[in-house]
Amino acid sequence: MTHFNNNTTADFTEPILVLGGTGKTGRRIVTGLQAKGLPVRIGSRSASPAFDWNNEKSWDACLAGTKAVYISYSPDLAIPGATDAIQALVDRAKQHGVQRLVLLSGRGEAEAQACERIVQKSGLDWTIVRASWFYQNFSEGAFVDMVSAGQITLPAGDTPEPFVDVDDIADVAIVALTEPGHAGEVYEVTGPRLMTFADIAVELSKVTEREITYIQAPHEAFVTEVANSGAPKDVVWILDYLFSTVLDGRNAYLSDGIQRALGRPPKDFAEYAREVADTGIWQPVPTA
Repeated sequence: MTHFNNNTTADFTEPILVLGGTGKTGRRIVTGLQAKGLPVRIGSRSASPAFDWNNEKSWDACLAGTKAVYISYSPDLAIPGATDAIQALVDRAKQHGVQRLVLLSGRGEAEAQACERIVQKSGLDWTIVRASWFYQNFSEGAFVDMVSAGQITLPAGDTPEPFVDVDDIADVAIVALTEPGHAGEVYEVTGPRLMTFADIAVELSKVTEREITYIQAPHEAFVTEVANSGAPKDVVWILDYLFSTVLDGRNAYLSDGIQRALGRPPKDFAEYAREVADTGIWQPVPTA
């Protein structure tokens, strides 16, 4: 059995279910748990058993025999219908005897906070990890090609954001899943400084030793271009939502979630950028 409370360390014999186990946070959590010698079950459509948010019948095989679940909802908890999905998952988790839930949530998103309340009212041990923009959006996500091209063209304005490293998010989730003392905590996780997208461009210019600029794009034109690129409708929706709603200054303050959870400061963007630059991923794409 796996035993949880705030005073004793968990004894893991059952697998920890990591939903979104192949995503930015999920795959790091899987790797970290495995490095600790803990049994892990990856929750994704490509795993066996497969997990599909759009097919509730697939959830039972993934939840069976687990006591702790990391919840990363794709593409975002702000998407319409997310609350229904989280409620259904929590209900099934309780039926299967799950004892601990760790939810990755969105900072400054009212819809995400509605999902948080579902987890908080579940009657299970819970931890909320609330994040905003990831550093890794520039190396593993939608903006990596912009960096390689030397122009970050987005409708972001000059609003400062508390960008955060996904490695730090994963470390917080791992301790929340496996160690005592984190039940009932809401960890707002941020980097150590507020940065605008123009600030990001400056830092990236330093580590790549070439000019990378931030260019303000008209919002509607940006959304239209994303849609015309063939991006899924839910991705178009969330980018529209993030740039038009969340990026309004509501998150322009730092929080101590990483320090409280891990007892250390968060990684700075400059350190992340140096590490990624060394991999060569931001090298300019050769033109024919």
